[in-house]
Amino acid sequence: MNLFPLQESYTLVIKVLATTIVLISCLLFIYKTKKKVPTAPEASGAWPIIGHLSLLSGSSGLPHLALASMADRFGPIFTVRLGVRKVLVVSNREIAKEIFTTHDLIVSNRPKYLAAEILGHNYASFSFSPYGPYWLGIRKLISTELMSSSRLDKLKFVRVSELENSIKTILNLWKERKNNEGKVLVDMTKWFWELNMNIVLRTVAGKRVDDGDEEETRKRSELVREWFHYLGRYVVGDALPYLGWLDLGGHKKTMKRVASGLDDMLTTWLEEHKEKRVGGDTTTETDFIDVMISVIEANGLVDYDTDTIIKATCTTLIVSGADTTTVMLTWTLSLLLNNRNALKKVQEELDAHVGKDKQVNISDIGNLVYLEAVIKEALRLYPAAFLGGPRAFSEDCTVAGYHIPKGTWLLINMWKLHRDPNIWSDPCKFKPERFLTPNHKDVDVKGADFELIPFGAGRRFCPGIRLALQMLHIVLATLIQNFEMSTPDGAPVDMTASVGMTNAKESPLKVLVSPRFNWQ
Repeated sequence: MNLFPLQESYTLVIKVLATTIVLISCLLFIYKTKKKVPTAPEASGAWPIIGHLSLLSGSSGLPHLALASMADRFGPIFTVRLGVRKVLVVSNREIAKEIFTTHDLIVSNRPKYLAAEILGHNYASFSFSPYGPYWLGIRKLISTELMSSSRLDKLKFVRVSELENSIKTILNLWKERKNNEGKVLVDMTKWFWELNMNIVLRTVAGKRVDDGDEEETRKRSELVREWFHYLGRYVVGDALPYLGWLDLGGHKKTMKRVASGLDDMLTTWLEEHKEKRVGGDTTTETDFIDVMISVIEANGLVDYDTDTIIKATCTTLIVSGADTTTVMLTWTLSLLLNNRNALKKVQEELDAHVGKDKQVNISDIGNLVYLEAVIKEALRLYPAAFLGGPRAFSEDCTVAGYHIPKGTWLLINMWKLHRDPNIWSDPCKFKPERFLTPNHKDVDVKGADFELIPFGAGRRFCPGIRLALQMLHIVLATLIQNFEMSTPDGAPVDMTASVGMTNAKESPLKVLVSPRFNWQ
């Protein structure tokens, strides 16, 4: 009898069993290894069902302060629950660096929530659209056709003329209403907002704030402010989707009203631009709507129709461009008014490097190193948004040794990160001189130095950073060169921030102003 075939069968069975055992052992090892990767600690204090929702709903104070307090207890990386959503909160330079370098692609998505859907044209707005070909196409268009150095140079005349007009507005107000001490009270928050809005409107749509009657101007201003206020609102329906139909608080209804009002405004402007193109009008200056019509019609972006893309993009550019720059300018001037020695140093630097016989311009900015330090310090303490724009993890990954599951939301608490005592001495104090020392002299605000990221970092950092920095420098330099400024009765400026997507100052900044030079 030939036993070799049977022996070969036994051998084959043994090999199969051995291979199976090895594979099972490997799988068990991998499983056990994965099980050993811990999850980030969850903050205590969560309520049943809604979790920590009350912290970020706007009803219990400022979210960044509540999250900073949690970081003191749970460390620089922890999670909170907003109903069914899990949110990772980070307030550490090294962890932020890991996220925006090693895991940047994974965190380049935006989470979906009601305000972004309604106010962002069903996520057609590049600020809220998911990472992918559509977002990349719009981002490239904005970077090359609106925010590039060459484009900003071409549009320099807009910023120069609007700043000159705004300075004249203050002078005319001073001539008409100056008091016995030769000073006039100016609402600088309103002044900053109108200046920035005029620049953005002319750049994007060829319009100005006061185009139309007074009532139309007022409604337009209110819509813009409401857009940003509600954009930062996280409602019950976001945390508990099965309750979304109730519209508790009526926020959904209000968001739809605001979105509809802005859509009507952009629709009117878009139709005007189309009619101008059909009529061959070449007498008016080319703006971003003109560029978008040409580029999108030529190349096409299939996710949305052309009109929706243009309106969504322009709404975001107009509203965010005007609001965030106004917020940063207001806080910076507030800090200077509360620190008179710093204000005096900026003025002395302007007198030394620019003089009193000519107006400061962009070419002078490189010589104003103390002013640059002031702006960096202001952006450290009061960036436009303390929590930045929320992100969402598109894949499972490991951050700082913790397992982060796909779908987790991400918030970077810049209020806490920018005040890290391990990096900044006297972290809560306004000390521009810190940026003139070897330790911090080369720290930039453009997303590469993770201890200071007021404009965000990674692929989704703010595309308007170049324009924002230009505006911060030239507007402040022009104001300080031309005017003496003080507060009523010498009182300190109230530095209370408001709740919303941007950390706008809660009360208007009202300043006593008088010309430094002999204006007739």
